[in-house]
Amino acid sequence: MNTRLLIVRHGQTAWNADGRFMGQRDVPLDETGRAQAMAVARRLADERPATIYSSDLVRARDTARAIQESIASRPELKLEPRLREMSFGDWQGKTYAEIRETDPVGLARWESEQFSMAPPKGETLMTFAGRIRAAYQEICAAHPEQTVIVVAHGGSLQVLIALALGLAPEAFQRLRLSNASLSDLRIYDTGAILYLLNDTSHLSATMSQATA
Repeated sequence: MNTRLLIVRHGQTAWNADGRFMGQRDVPLDETGRAQAMAVARRLADERPATIYSSDLVRARDTARAIQESIASRPELKLEPRLREMSFGDWQGKTYAEIRETDPVGLARWESEQFSMAPPKGETLMTFAGRIRAAYQEICAAHPEQTVIVVAHGGSLQVLIALALGLAPEAFQRLRLSNASLSDLRIYDTGAILYLLNDTSHLSATMSQATA
């Protein structure tokens, strides 16, 4: 098997710019994010993917649609809810500083036991990684010898890459995917190879600064 995954994080939202936990709240792209989506779409215009898979949240979906419209073959766009970001429950919409102020004990427990502890009304890393693994395996099984574009979120894509490389789900925190970045992952029978990670060379200097 040789499946190529072109991995794209969605463009910027206002909550990204504010440093807010977005999770599964359906926050749209902001003006910068829409420009970023067009930039990564231009970067991928010459690709010929069999399919584009996207989280069904609007920030990923709109980024994926920009990519779809840039490719002459107009590949099918499939919405995949399992690619959603981790649910942060009651913490969604808050900054890290706000959570530390309002729920310091809960935050400390979650940071020390993230695999099995969930934010209030959120999900654990174990549950999160389980749905990402299932989606990843099904995508690869459905597309041997093909290129596929996957558009989703920083957390979900970092977990996907970690799992593909045979790392523990917790290793996702050692990876960094910027808004509208491109990564290139090749999956072989013997394992996965990461050819490209977090490339933002298609973005202008102003766009890159906005996602730092």
